[in-house]
Amino acid sequence: MTRTIEVVPHDPKWAARFRKEAVFLKSIFGPEMLDVHHIGSTSVPGLAAKPIIDLLVEVADISKIDAYNDRLSELGYIPKGEFGIPGRRFFIKGSEENRTHHIHVFATGSACVAQHLVLRDYLVAHPQDAEAYGRLKEVLAPQFPQDITGYMRGKNDFIHDLLERAGAWSSRCAAEDGP
Repeated sequence: MTRTIEVVPHDPKWAARFRKEAVFLKSIFGPEMLDVHHIGSTSVPGLAAKPIIDLLVEVADISKIDAYNDRLSELGYIPKGEFGIPGRRFFIKGSEENRTHHIHVFATGSACVAQHLVLRDYLVAHPQDAEAYGRLKEVLAPQFPQDITGYMRGKNDFIHDLLERAGAWSSRCAAEDGP
C-alpha cells in the first residue's frame, strides 16, 4: 500500500495531540529528554498541513537514543535511524502508509533544532507567509497524491526562501533584544 498525501485545514486539536504525545515521550525517555517542541505545519495556527504531528525531542547525547528502539517499537513507533539527516534519530508512529506522529530527536545545540524552531516561530509571526505556504501545499497534494518526493520537490524553493527570511528575521529580533 502507498502513502497518500493529504493536506487538510488546520485543526486546533493538533496542539492537544502534541501535548499528550510529549508527556508520553517523557515517560519513555525520562531524563534523556531535555526538551520537546511542537514543530512542522501542525504547530502553526491556521496553516493547512498533512495531519501528522511533528515533535522535536532534544537530548544531551544522541548516541544513547538507539537503545530505546525496541521499547518504542513495542509502543507503535517505527525507528528509521538518521533517515537522511546526520545526527538525527527519526521515528514514525503508526504505519508507513498511515502515520500519526513523527519524532525527530536531536542533540541540544544542533543547528537543526534552531532551524526548525526559527521556521516555526517565523510562520507564527507572519501569518501571510503561513497562508501562502498552506496554499502551495494544497495545490501540490493533489498533483502528487502518492509521490512524497515530488511533493517535497514542489515545496523546496518556497521552503528555502522561507528559511532565508526566517533567519534574517531571527537575526533582527536578536539584535533588537541586545545583550
